[in-house]
Amino acid sequence: MRKCDVLILGAGAAGMICALEAARRGRRVVLIDHAARAGEKIRISGGGRCNFTNRTVAPERFLSANPRFALSALSRFTPAHVIERLDRAGIAWHEKTLGQLFCDGSATQVVALFLAQMAEAGVDLRLRTAVRSVGRGALFEVGTDAGTIAAERLVVATGGLSIPKMGATGLGYSIAGDFGLSLVATRPGLVPLTFAEDLLARTRPLSGLSVQASVSHGRTGFAEGLLFTHRGLSGPSILQISSYWREGEALVVDLASGRDALADLKSWRATEGRLSIGRALARILPERLAALIQAQAGAGGRLADQPNAVLERLAAAIHGWRVTPDGSEGYRTAEVTLGGVDTRGLDARTMEARTVPGLHFIGEVVDVTGWLGGYNFQWAWSSGWAAGQAV
Repeated sequence: MRKCDVLILGAGAAGMICALEAARRGRRVVLIDHAARAGEKIRISGGGRCNFTNRTVAPERFLSANPRFALSALSRFTPAHVIERLDRAGIAWHEKTLGQLFCDGSATQVVALFLAQMAEAGVDLRLRTAVRSVGRGALFEVGTDAGTIAAERLVVATGGLSIPKMGATGLGYSIAGDFGLSLVATRPGLVPLTFAEDLLARTRPLSGLSVQASVSHGRTGFAEGLLFTHRGLSGPSILQISSYWREGEALVVDLASGRDALADLKSWRATEGRLSIGRALARILPERLAALIQAQAGAGGRLADQPNAVLERLAAAIHGWRVTPDGSEGYRTAEVTLGGVDTRGLDARTMEARTVPGLHFIGEVVDVTGWLGGYNFQWAWSSGWAAGQAV
């Protein structure tokens, strides 16, 4: 039986930074993962360039039964700390929109950095090692397909259920349940939304079309890109709102965010009255989308012949397209998993289970989920770092 001070399950962003920090404190650390390579989500993130953090971190940008739980870790290991580590390693980066930070080159640089630093610190990394059982006697004992490992501290960094083709499983939730911790129901987050066949029949001709749009659900809204797909809707604005949406609920979409369609239509009626409604709408929206809005509003003819009520109806359809998805594409394409280990059972400073000394949960397995744009990586870095100081 192999013995160590700290055993970490999951070699993703949270697991690797936790292992590194613990090893640098002189702890004997074993880090295991059933995958063939460490940091796979880092590698594919941001189109292969890793959206490794966001300059702006605030509690309202994280979804949780207790969004303030994340503040302790986020305030102690911040985006500035992540940037400093990449700068010191010579990894160039750039800022895109909305504070999102990406590597200039390949995301594999970030993985390589952690692998090199963990090796230097003495972390025993074991890949292709699946967990078969988890128990606790005098020590935590984890049975694997390569033998049993015993540890004083056990850190669960196994992630959520999103992207199962990369090996995502519910292992972390099972471990939490076995030790008596409560779970918040899980569901896919940051995921494309799908339409029922009747709506899809009308929108399928728009597949591949993208616009800047503002998508809202209740008081929450996001003004970013929207993409029509052969299944429904995707794009940043849809991925963002998907974390707030529930089946059966409607979304309101402003398809011409930042414009005043009614003012445009009235102006053209006065100056270009012979212009058809279809051609006028095509000045505001892509032609295929303009045709959908015109059909939905049931309007036709020349602008000069339209009363204000018709123009108002067209503008309302543009700025307030009300659509009810029938579901999402699920964990298959979801970037994150909402819900997870209930934060009420964890110490916000150490990520340790309040009722099970020595057991810690970090990263996506915890009921903390960030917006699109680097927030989830920052939570992984921060929660992993926090646990690494305590194990």
